[in-house]
Amino acid sequence: MRVTGGLYRGRKIVCPPGVIRPAMDRMRESMFSILGNQEGTAWLDLFSGSGSIGIEAASRGAGLVHLVERDRGKKETIMKNIAFVETSIKLFISDVFRFLMQAKIAYDVVYADPPFPMEEKIRLLEAVERNKILKAEGLFIIHYPVEEKAQWPEQLGDLLFIDERSYGRSTLRFYKRKKDEPQ
Repeated sequence: MRVTGGLYRGRKIVCPPGVIRPAMDRMRESMFSILGNQEGTAWLDLFSGSGSIGIEAASRGAGLVHLVERDRGKKETIMKNIAFVETSIKLFISDVFRFLMQAKIAYDVVYADPPFPMEEKIRLLEAVERNKILKAEGLFIIHYPVEEKAQWPEQLGDLLFIDERSYGRSTLRFYKRKKDEPQ
């Protein structure tokens, strides 16, 4: 697997041992094309696996990238993968829901790529909304199997569905946080 664009385009990313389903190059490239300029943005990559999405964000100009992965067995590989990244990038070995409850900052983009067998992925959207970890007009993007389309709401609190793209068995769903109302 390789970085598909930006400063680190072509750099190799190694998959860690264990159960992993890396985001397809075509899907990553398409998602970042949709997102456009990422200069100076803050990213949170949940269920980061190899760290590929966070590395892509850094490659395309993100100023801060946080990776969250629960599986300690992936730590060594992720650390090797992010070693060349000059952006402020940090790996947290943590349960995703625990991390979301304790997050101290708000992000411009929260990307979640939970294991396809994980049930009730909607809980991720609920946790992101409840814990207010997205900046105003920030994006929550979730990667899930196409068969789970029916469970996703058009709106949840301040998060509004804005787009959906399918790539084979995979779907990306985009939610945008409403602007903060002036006081």
